[in-house]
Amino acid sequence: FILKEWLDMNQVLDTERFKGGYSLDDFDFILDNGLKGAKEVVAVSCEDSDTIGARFDNGKVITPQSSKDAYYFIVNNGFAATNVDPDDESALPMAVVWALYEYFIAANPSIQTIWLANSGAAGLIRDFGNEELKKTYLPKMYSGEWTGTMDLTEPQAGSDVGDATTKAIPTDEPGVYLIKGTKCFISGGEQDITENIVHLTLARVEGAASGTRGLSLFVIPKYLPDANGNPGEWNDINCSGIEHKLGHKGSPTCVINYGEEGKCKGFILGKAPGEDGTGQGMAQMFKMMNEERLMSGISGYALAASAYHNAVQYASERIQGRATANPKAGRCAIVKHEDIKRMLMFQKSHIEASRAMALSTFRWVDIQNYSNDPELRQQAAVFLEINTPIIKAYCSDMALQSISEALQIYGGYGFSEEYPVAAIYRDARIYPIWEGTNYIQSMDLVGRKMTMKKGQIFGAWVQHIKDFVEANKNVAGFEKEFATYIDSLKTYDEILKTALGLFATPGMAQLYATRLLHATGKVWAGKLLLEMALIAQKKIDELGKEHYDYAFYAGKVASARFFVKNVVPEIAGLLEVLKNADATAIEVEEEVFFV
Repeated sequence: FILKEWLDMNQVLDTERFKGGYSLDDFDFILDNGLKGAKEVVAVSCEDSDTIGARFDNGKVITPQSSKDAYYFIVNNGFAATNVDPDDESALPMAVVWALYEYFIAANPSIQTIWLANSGAAGLIRDFGNEELKKTYLPKMYSGEWTGTMDLTEPQAGSDVGDATTKAIPTDEPGVYLIKGTKCFISGGEQDITENIVHLTLARVEGAASGTRGLSLFVIPKYLPDANGNPGEWNDINCSGIEHKLGHKGSPTCVINYGEEGKCKGFILGKAPGEDGTGQGMAQMFKMMNEERLMSGISGYALAASAYHNAVQYASERIQGRATANPKAGRCAIVKHEDIKRMLMFQKSHIEASRAMALSTFRWVDIQNYSNDPELRQQAAVFLEINTPIIKAYCSDMALQSISEALQIYGGYGFSEEYPVAAIYRDARIYPIWEGTNYIQSMDLVGRKMTMKKGQIFGAWVQHIKDFVEANKNVAGFEKEFATYIDSLKTYDEILKTALGLFATPGMAQLYATRLLHATGKVWAGKLLLEMALIAQKKIDELGKEHYDYAFYAGKVASARFFVKNVVPEIAGLLEVLKNADATAIEVEEEVFFV
């Protein structure tokens, strides 16, 4: 529906990159086969990932065989890094790729870090590497024979990446450095699935500036490729342990030590720091980081969708209580109870909104990457700036709430590991944390994106919502929904004005940033759901209630009505809070937290 009926994917397919290749109808076959593989191959590995998990033995990580099978199903069928290869004629648009990834992530989130991080790492070498690095590493990374990682975090430098102490010591060979230091929380930093691992690592060249400004990005293979391009000499990289985690137990989250013997070679991406000590590493890494942030939002709603479908099935089978509307009819399935239906609508509407946010944004990624229309590319740049932190934070936060509702539907059984939702909740808990915590996303939106070019970029983003409302506010059958939404838009305008004044006081932007991001997410989600509902209603009018697709389209309309009338108006509470300008959390003495 999103790819064929809502988004204008022909704007992507008509670009030089995809012209004469795929058609809209091809998406059905691709997605159907991806879903089939997710069910029959990838999902089979999920239980092993959670119960057996990744094991650490004498410096080596051992993964279940089913994880290996799932990984190679994904890469061998062209679903992974081949799609970032500019020379691969079978590569798919990113909007289609990430629609597929929802299936694979939901089927087994533990292995997503292996194949997804590789695509991002390969993209960095593609965009910033010299020809020798591209020739040496990209073919086997594209094919999935080798994987790539993203190595930022250090024991003393988490969100504050600028405190990193990993060193890069120049050698006599241009572009080659000796690396020494430790990185932690490195997903897939050591594993037995592929024959080589290519670490994309931030380090500071000796003499470079302090903070993030002085960091450079290095390609550091576990094994140095030999003359034939195969893994050769070990490159003085050791894994000293893996984390024991709440979820994602099949994903090896590693502590990586570089250069314990002083022999670890790293190959710089781009230019070395100049006289002012400025490195290019953070700017380069943020290209991958922004992709990973979008991935986090998609991962959240992928698991929320899995929990939702399980909860729907359970609610239709679990017999408990009697229906309020007809208590004399005897005991009924709990799906007939009002609060169960409320919880299901909460999940359904949030999942559909999150999916719309993410896939529409990846369509803008395709436009930015491949369109020759400068106006469209500029529009894409606006949407990508604003959408990215919202998708990462709002979608992952709402995913946890949705999964919690799914668990609640199971009652006491939901708290049991015998049913799938408990594990889904554990796996989803990482998404608001990694790739920049959701607070960091909130500050990115409030402190940077909303103020870029004196607010012009964010103003254009808000205006596209208002333009949609103005064009559709009188559509028959949706008058109440648009009236409610228009009231909420007015409230949101007042929120922004109130926040502008309040945030002039130090600390207040930080205190209210998360809540402002959530309000922004609700407003955007409401617009997207209404937009899809209008299309769905037209289809209902054409097809009638007897058509087999009626329930699907009716669900789209119901999601919009529920969300606009029940969720979007919640932002009015934030306006009252902002007007109160409460600073208790800032002013309170820290001692009160310890008693």
